[in-house]
Amino acid sequence: MNIYSAISANKNKTWAIMLLFVLVITTVVFVFSKALGYGWGFAGIALILAGITSIGSYYYSDKLVLATSGAKQIQKKDNPELFRIVENLCIGDGLPTPRIYIINDPAPNAFATGRDPKHSVVCVTSGILQILDKSELEGVIAHELSHVKNYDIRLMGIVAILVGFIAIASNLFTNQLWFGGVRNDREDRGNAQSLFLIIGIVLAILSPIAATLIQLAVSRKREFLADASGALLTRYPQELANALEKLSKSPYSVKTANNATAHLFIVNPFKGKNTKQMFTSLFDTHPPIEERIKILRSM
Repeated sequence: MNIYSAISANKNKTWAIMLLFVLVITTVVFVFSKALGYGWGFAGIALILAGITSIGSYYYSDKLVLATSGAKQIQKKDNPELFRIVENLCIGDGLPTPRIYIINDPAPNAFATGRDPKHSVVCVTSGILQILDKSELEGVIAHELSHVKNYDIRLMGIVAILVGFIAIASNLFTNQLWFGGVRNDREDRGNAQSLFLIIGIVLAILSPIAATLIQLAVSRKREFLADASGALLTRYPQELANALEKLSKSPYSVKTANNATAHLFIVNPFKGKNTKQMFTSLFDTHPPIEERIKILRSM
């Protein structure tokens, strides 16, 4: 698959994921509502909410991601060098210049978001500006602009919102189950409600895991492609490899990162939390950084 076919595939996957999400969340919420003793009406409400969320995530996922990340937009006068790097790379790749945001955080990291190149954002942390030299920063920005060009930003931004929605639905169900209790359905439906309750508990456990697996499937392949595309843009893969090496050595994690947005970042934003000892390491949304560095240095 070349870069152009990958872009086309990303556009198709976006609509497929949105449709799949509507179906999955409607089914999950229907099971939750039946388990808690409510009727079919909740499934209809879930369908409407899922549809609204899917459409909203398409248009507003970037704003939600930036808000949850605590990112602040800057102007050229705030950081002229960063702006020049972004502008020069955009000219070289034929892209419109994205809005630029900074997260005030010592953890060195970066991400891109938005629904298309005309509505894109590149965001970096203050920490990455402190530890990378100009050439290394160019490598990182080229990687993020590749996400923009390849339409990864649309796909990954939507995944971030949808994963969060599934997690919220599961949390609401478990909170209602343990603290609000279950409504008694009619006696002739008691056995069916018990079955829905068992299925609901299983879904509450498994659905966030399934959502994380979606992140993993989407993110890992996109990171390898963005590394290659970024190296093609700068014609110097060594600098991106050097940048990744520096980022991997940082002990800090991004304070505002969460499970729904982790896959957006260029490197794992939780590495400072010793995720190798956590269950979530089994579902890491990033490919091994050593492998990425090895591939870049072999180009």
